[in-house]
Amino acid sequence: MIGALSDTGVLAGRSLRHWMRQPQLMLLSTVQPVMLVLLFTQVFGGAVATPGTRYVDYLLPGVLVQTVAWDSTQTAVGIAADLGTRTVERFRSLPMSPVAALAGRTLADLCRNAFVCLLMTATATLIGFRVHGSAVAAASAFALVCAFGYTMSWLFALIGLLVRGAEAALAASFVWVFPLMFASNALVPLDTMPGWLRGFAANQPFSQVVGAARALLAGDPAARWLIPALLWTTGALLLSVPLAVRRYYKAT
Repeated sequence: MIGALSDTGVLAGRSLRHWMRQPQLMLLSTVQPVMLVLLFTQVFGGAVATPGTRYVDYLLPGVLVQTVAWDSTQTAVGIAADLGTRTVERFRSLPMSPVAALAGRTLADLCRNAFVCLLMTATATLIGFRVHGSAVAAASAFALVCAFGYTMSWLFALIGLLVRGAEAALAASFVWVFPLMFASNALVPLDTMPGWLRGFAANQPFSQVVGAARALLAGDPAARWLIPALLWTTGALLLSVPLAVRRYYKAT
């Protein structure tokens, strides 16, 4: 057990160093989310009606969830690339835990997502975002967003193991992420959507996590959103981890 944790930490450090040693990748993965906050607030802020709250307060939880989901697609790309370059086979030849490659990669993505979320929140604060809930509620909101991102990383790790090649992994990830990202309450209220779409949007995981984080940050009752969000996040994690590990053994 201790050896598996140590191996996971080593490979998580490998992924983080790989990220930090590529200035272009590091710049794009940090500047792009900041640009999303600035552009969405300035472009949509005057057009989207969010009664009882300012648009920046409404927007930030949605952009946080969208960003961790979007960044998690890179897990699929990285896993597929490691398979294509035989890196995973070299890992298997070393005296290390056989699933540390998956656990290390997803742990590194969790750390990166936490950093990006803090950076986006700091940017939003400069343009007027305020937390209206308690410190505990705010911390719970960010923990939920990061936990959701961690679950998405495992789901996309599974996708990266199922397809052939990094390009196919990226394309397969977008097929799942795009509909859920935009058919949600992340950017606009649900009541602005047509009736046939509203029911789906209200009950899919992105909307549940966004709604829970938004309620916690606003100091509103969060149980309506929080319980389904936790069920979605926990259930998907419990499903994706064993499936990804099983596929990892078959792929290598």
